[in-house]
Amino acid sequence: MNIREKTIPVMVGNVQIGGNNDVVIQSMTNTKTSDVKNTLNQIHDLCKNGCKLVRVSIFDDQDSKSLKEIVLKSPIPIIADIHFNHQFAIDAIKSGVAKIRLNPGNIFDDNQLKEIITLAKKAKVAIRIGVNSGSIPNDILDKYGVSAKSMIKTVEQYICKFEALDFRNIVISLKCSDPLLTIESYKLASEKFKYPLHIGVTEAGSKTSGIIKSCAGLSPLLYAGIGNTIRVSLTGNPIQEMEVCKKLLNSFDLYKDVVNIISCPTCGRLNFALEDVVNEIEKYTKNMEFPIKISILGCVVNGIGEGKEADIGIAGSKEKGIIFRKGRIVKTVEEKQLVPELKKMIDEEYERYKKLNN
Repeated sequence: MNIREKTIPVMVGNVQIGGNNDVVIQSMTNTKTSDVKNTLNQIHDLCKNGCKLVRVSIFDDQDSKSLKEIVLKSPIPIIADIHFNHQFAIDAIKSGVAKIRLNPGNIFDDNQLKEIITLAKKAKVAIRIGVNSGSIPNDILDKYGVSAKSMIKTVEQYICKFEALDFRNIVISLKCSDPLLTIESYKLASEKFKYPLHIGVTEAGSKTSGIIKSCAGLSPLLYAGIGNTIRVSLTGNPIQEMEVCKKLLNSFDLYKDVVNIISCPTCGRLNFALEDVVNEIEKYTKNMEFPIKISILGCVVNGIGEGKEADIGIAGSKEKGIIFRKGRIVKTVEEKQLVPELKKMIDEEYERYKKLNN
């Protein structure tokens, strides 16, 4: 049993996390929550792209009052992001959210915390204790600075208050923008706590830098069996987070239903428009969710060798290319027929998969 499976299972709506469950993909809307129509549209888009849990920000009274309708119409469990105002947490629970996220750095009053915990326990609502490096309480910060130890101490302090009230429907996160600190903090947390861990690198940045920082911080954790839910935080439309999450998890054999396209980095032997073909096949398979490895290689010199682990693939040339399946050549075709033949094979594999899984 790895570290991930040792965590206790926690229900978030109809989604169970922790234990031996799969790593669950999570995201957060960037619409104004009080804009119910656009928020729900984004939630539905996230759901269609693989998101299983979604967090919405509760910034003001209008956001809080919109929660009930969002919860009612959402296809996936809603998590309410709460900062400073404990009444928003109370109202969110009453609105039917599946989980609330509290930051120990900005809910100070123990009586208010007790009120939240008591109501959440009665409603069977999970609570994420979400620490980040920018909101460590001053007394801990003064003693330990911004460090993995200060993050753990902050969580530990809060967990004691929850467990004193016999509340254990807990998820933990320790996010920061530094990948190294992220790794250290989550490794310590996995050793110390039995609760599910939501992993992520916060404020990771725009698409390129955000993906690099997230993969740097999260890959060692996933490899070590740490993390029960995951978010790749990217500036901009959260839909782009879904593809990155799926492909990252797929790299560790933790997400099966993804089209994995393998292509070579190109060299002087390239004699056909490889980059255009890769872009075309990525677009063609964008809405397909099934486990397949497709190899698209730039020449036949070592195409079979490099593509032998792929389910299907092509190796191109200026005039003719090869079609192969499981490392064996199926046929040789004119260059202009490579892409149509590949699409035909993809369709056949997709239809076969759907029939087997209906």
